[in-house]
Amino acid sequence: MHYFIRMTVACTALLTLVLPVIAGAQSAQYHRDESWVPIPEVSPPYWEMNGAAADREGRRVYATRRFDPPIIEIDGATGKILNEIGSGLLAWPHGIFVDHEGFIWAADATVGDPPSLGLMGPIPIAVKAGRGHQVFKLTPDGEVVMALGTKGVAGTDSTHFNAPTAVVVDPVDGDIFISDGHNDQTNARIVKYSKDGKFITSWGKLGSAPGEFNVPHALALDSQGRVLVADRSNSRIQVFDQDGGFITEWPHLGRVSGIAITPDDTMFLTGGNKITIANAKDGTILGEITEGINAEGVATDAYGNIYASEVFDRSVKKFVRD
Repeated sequence: MHYFIRMTVACTALLTLVLPVIAGAQSAQYHRDESWVPIPEVSPPYWEMNGAAADREGRRVYATRRFDPPIIEIDGATGKILNEIGSGLLAWPHGIFVDHEGFIWAADATVGDPPSLGLMGPIPIAVKAGRGHQVFKLTPDGEVVMALGTKGVAGTDSTHFNAPTAVVVDPVDGDIFISDGHNDQTNARIVKYSKDGKFITSWGKLGSAPGEFNVPHALALDSQGRVLVADRSNSRIQVFDQDGGFITEWPHLGRVSGIAITPDDTMFLTGGNKITIANAKDGTILGEITEGINAEGVATDAYGNIYASEVFDRSVKKFVRD
């Protein structure tokens, strides 16, 4: 019954929302929308943009920066910044996600990157308030409706995280999946909760064997409900069922920082100076975007538009199909 419901939801979304994405997906080409510029072309360091998310229709795009307020709401059509939310909430913003009901989810990786990279550190206002190591569910106006993890306290059990990096929500059951761990001194696992925030299970530990992780940096769900994890420092994508059962791995996709998947299983992966386009069903590479991009976070809407957030180049860019 669960399988039938999932396939019905997926097929309905595909037919009603992503018809423009179906035809010629394997040969699709993209170009940057040069008119869509929410962040100044020459921007100061506090515009380090880590995460990107979009609602299904692409009306609203959200991105995280390592400054306060940390979450930026952008008009998907014009690129105009509409709102800034989450002041004092996140110590070191990371992954962001918009669920099927329009709620915004934000992960607080908290720990930061090595000082040698020269990146912005944790946000002082949130650190002073004792925040960190949490995942939040927010309304579009920034009201907190759920907080997972224990404020400011790292740990490895069902009520604690240690540098959570990303979150995704199943559109059928509402189950919540969180990738937890940003370096080899933190956690290395995936944690699953019910839609009301009750712990269900977790899997993974530090390592390189199947089912182990070294920086589970991003995750996404495909049309079958499989959990795809960007196991970044192991330079691979790992694929699991929703109980943590290992299905396969794709090392040929390399060092991936961000994942976004359309309802028809077209997958966009960020890593280095390119966005890789692949098939989420089997990992087949379909193409690349290599011009003018140095992205970490990535999102897509129902029409196949791509929104990429850049840490080092401090920008959010939109790519559309030719």
